[in-house]
Amino acid sequence: MLIAVPGLSSAATILVMGDSISAAYGFEIDQSWPALLQQKLDRQGGDHQVVNASISGETSAGGSSRIDQELRRYHPAIVIIELGANDGLRGYPPARMKANLERMIERSRASGSQVLLLGMRIPPNYGRRYTEMFYGVYSELEKEQVIAFVPFLLDGVAAQTGMIQHDGLHPNAKAQPVIMELVWEKLEPMLNRGSG
Repeated sequence: MLIAVPGLSSAATILVMGDSISAAYGFEIDQSWPALLQQKLDRQGGDHQVVNASISGETSAGGSSRIDQELRRYHPAIVIIELGANDGLRGYPPARMKANLERMIERSRASGSQVLLLGMRIPPNYGRRYTEMFYGVYSELEKEQVIAFVPFLLDGVAAQTGMIQHDGLHPNAKAQPVIMELVWEKLEPMLNRGSG
């Protein structure tokens, strides 16, 4: 389901394009890391507004197909991309995922937005070669596109007892503040920076 807040000031919009990790799968949307990010921004007195356009089950192809529409709709100052996990879990070719994410980055930049890429990992049972290729996509994009980057969004969460839901994949509500702080560390320097 698309979660978005209409009618926001375009100059201060932070657009989150993600999957279930950002769409509050398994708990209330106001407990999600994008919602917690908005709360942090509000406490600091800034005028940035978070639009969470994340959809559970979304792939990089889905994000790539939606990015132009969302850019036109919100004219964001910053685009946060949290996609790829579903590509990996479905065994899609990493090269295809990279091309989709690359297009999202390039289209965002062409519209004047800064980009923050959130990296993901997949379970080791997919095989060492595939998992390394999958994870390598994110670091390659960081270097090639020279963008802000969180290497692993679930760092400090995935291996912690009590922070993952019973499916063994999705972080729970308790994990959301940890995730938000990981994002904040890379996002904060971008907030008062010009577009590009």
